[in-house]
Amino acid sequence: MDNQSAKHDAGKLDLTKVPRQIIWDIAEVRRYGIKKYTDPENWRKVSLDRYRAALFRHLLAYLDNPKGKDEESGIEHYKHVACNIAFICELEKEDNEEEEIEINIYKKIEDLLRDAEW
Repeated sequence: MDNQSAKHDAGKLDLTKVPRQIIWDIAEVRRYGIKKYTDPENWRKVSLDRYRAALFRHLLAYLDNPKGKDEESGIEHYKHVACNIAFICELEKEDNEEEEIEINIYKKIEDLLRDAEW
């Protein structure tokens, strides 16, 4: 039962190598956001540009004072940076998926038009 060659995980990401503290930090900011906005999925309704702006504000505040906390939430700026990055990563992934779907649709239309007997 100890045959590791049967496990086909070569090339897969090893999520155990990701520092876990970032998950706790993002969760803390999310708890605050959910309490403030009530809808746990409300963050999906915000544009990427607004997350980029928030990221930049918190990053500058962190660089000015690494121990500083956001005035409204009382949570450290670096934790807000992590949360904004997480939102940006997810929204960018969704944008890329939508773009890929669009490209595939256009390719199928082109194929249909090319193959059509006029």
